[in-house]
Amino acid sequence: MASTTGSPITRDDAAADVVLLRRGSEVLPENLRHQRPAGVIVAFTVTDIAAESDRLVREGANITMELRQEPWGEKLLQLTDPNGVVVQLVEWVAPAGT
Repeated sequence: MASTTGSPITRDDAAADVVLLRRGSEVLPENLRHQRPAGVIVAFTVTDIAAESDRLVREGANITMELRQEPWGEKLLQLTDPNGVVVQLVEWVAPAGT
């Protein structure tokens, strides 16, 4: 995150933006500025999770759950941002044999 307030996660074809603020940001109320999140996962569906995984590894992201595939047809990985927010990337695929 380059700015002092945070960095938006956005797409031109999306209906919403997600902004992850840095701890200590003056945008937050003073009593919340230094809290860490607990029990929060922000999930995004992607179309080529293998490519995203490779890119994140190259860029030095804190991968906290390596890319894996679940039997019900979900490929996923998780990384944790510097504030402690778990970000999950998911790609849905048809389970084997369907």
